[in-house]
Amino acid sequence: MKMRMGMRTTKILTIILKIIGAIIIAFGIFLATVYIVHIVCNKSEQGKIESYGQSVTVDGKNMNVLIQGKGEETVVLLPGYGTAAPALDFKPLVDELSPYYRVVVIEPFGYGLSDNTEKERSTENIVSEIHEALQNLNIERYILMGHSIAGIYGLDYVNKYENEVSAFVGIDSSVPTQGGMDTKFPIKTFKFLKKSGLARLVVKLTGDPYAGLPYDDKTKEQMRILSLKNMYNSSTSNEMENFNTNFKAAENLTFPKNLPLFFFIQENNTGVKRWIPLHEEQVKGSVHGKVMTLKGEHYLHHTKSKEIVENFRKFIEETK
Repeated sequence: MKMRMGMRTTKILTIILKIIGAIIIAFGIFLATVYIVHIVCNKSEQGKIESYGQSVTVDGKNMNVLIQGKGEETVVLLPGYGTAAPALDFKPLVDELSPYYRVVVIEPFGYGLSDNTEKERSTENIVSEIHEALQNLNIERYILMGHSIAGIYGLDYVNKYENEVSAFVGIDSSVPTQGGMDTKFPIKTFKFLKKSGLARLVVKLTGDPYAGLPYDDKTKEQMRILSLKNMYNSSTSNEMENFNTNFKAAENLTFPKNLPLFFFIQENNTGVKRWIPLHEEQVKGSVHGKVMTLKGEHYLHHTKSKEIVENFRKFIEETK
């Protein structure tokens, strides 16, 4: 009896081990397939990337910028963190601004068609590179308009180059004292997801992030390709590593009192406590400061570009 039970137990264990082995092999085949598809797609997509804008030499590397419009005043647009192709992403806003202004979209290193860099992604370096790009374009007086984390870089920028910036406009822009910026992000995991092809699979399964937005199919395809290309590259990964340091460095900075300051803020941001009051505190000491809330997602310029430009133009006229 005991012998029979022992044989039965051994048989069950053998079956379990075979099932586990089959699962491991199946998972390995799945990972290998995902990886091979990723490599093949990567190679194919590189030839599909279409150039736009123009290249400017900054710190010995190529930084891509897009210039549109011929207005007397210049608006310089700075992207939020991780925006794959800023010049394409900002298109609804650029199209609304360009009949009245010369619009310059900066694609920092690691973004859009710009080169990567191994230089630390400190606020100091990022700001210096943006300034060098504008200097090389002979742009010496401009309005700075930035989305999301550009609120941090812009705060440092206007203090360093106060004589060049005529106004700062934030589009749901970051604030130095907002919570959650001391989070430790699993950057090695993110890089593995990209290299393995799993990130590509997730992007594929989540569908079109630009569905229903004012972008044509060609533009959406280019943004998809550049998103996969730039995702968790060395520049943006290092920028993520520097979040806490860069936000802390900005805590003691304030916008110059006489600098016109206008924030367009998401009306219902449930992710950051006191989102609206934090921005109201930033404009409190400004001679020309204003906060306007808009219904929409964090990327307000995707759906509210017309309202942003209409109110921005009125504000600029009032400050003259």
